[in-house]
Amino acid sequence: MKKIILIGWLVAVACIGNAQELNCSVTVNSDKIQGSNKQVFSTLQQAIQDFVNNTRWTNLTFATSERIDCSMFIVVSSVADNVFSCELTCQSKRPVYNTNYFSPILNFKDDKFTFKYEEFDRLEYRPTGFDNNLSALLSYYCLLIIGFDMDSYARLGGTPYFQQCENIVSLAQSATFESAELTGWRAFDSNKNRYAIINNLMDEAFKPLREFFYEYHRLLLDQLAQNVPNTRKTLASKLPVLKETFRTRQNSYLVYLLLDAKNEELVNIFSKGTDQEKADVYELLVGIDPTRQQVYDKLKK
Repeated sequence: MKKIILIGWLVAVACIGNAQELNCSVTVNSDKIQGSNKQVFSTLQQAIQDFVNNTRWTNLTFATSERIDCSMFIVVSSVADNVFSCELTCQSKRPVYNTNYFSPILNFKDDKFTFKYEEFDRLEYRPTGFDNNLSALLSYYCLLIIGFDMDSYARLGGTPYFQQCENIVSLAQSATFESAELTGWRAFDSNKNRYAIINNLMDEAFKPLREFFYEYHRLLLDQLAQNVPNTRKTLASKLPVLKETFRTRQNSYLVYLLLDAKNEELVNIFSKGTDQEKADVYELLVGIDPTRQQVYDKLKK
């Protein structure tokens, strides 16, 4: 009996020590595709789920409870000659210290998520090159999720993972993919594509924004439960970095990417603030992000 217990304990410890970084829920929605044979979409969903959750993305050791909660929701718009034209919504969150609350970290929609796939194609992360675009796309987003998560725990902590994303972009640009698959990887196609996002993240001009991202989570949000009024006041004093970054680089997407995840959270934090805090934060957010004015209007109630 003791031997059985010891073996069980060793297995449990091994599982914890070898836990991968991501706890990702994957959904492939094929409702827009006509036809009765849906098996390829089920196979695709399982292949992506296995690849994302079972690949070792870093050299760090994660306990099972420390894995990053995230999701990938893929809507297939069309399939022709094994080329899947899709839209990906990629989201992640992290726990806030001393609470039951999870803070949204990443909320990005990629409407150019296009790849060639035949059932049972192998998906593999190789830092030196990719056999197919789907492996490159998924590797990019997995490392982007990890990079943002690390940035929320350590000042510029996500840099090594953003550098790997940058490498993936370079490899994808030179790969022999279908022409439709290259959309999103190329410079200047869009100011919010995969190239543009990682280019912003690695740009020295955006360093203050990334430092704010760390301070927001580790120095403020994780401390919010201890002293709500003081922490909220400190956060209000730091928010102008969003305006300064936006004014410096108006064509960049990074400020909007942050607000895509944080707009409702910021409203919830400051809805209980002083009248002056609410007025100042409302003016700042609407000035940067007028398309979401309806969300920010809640601060005026």
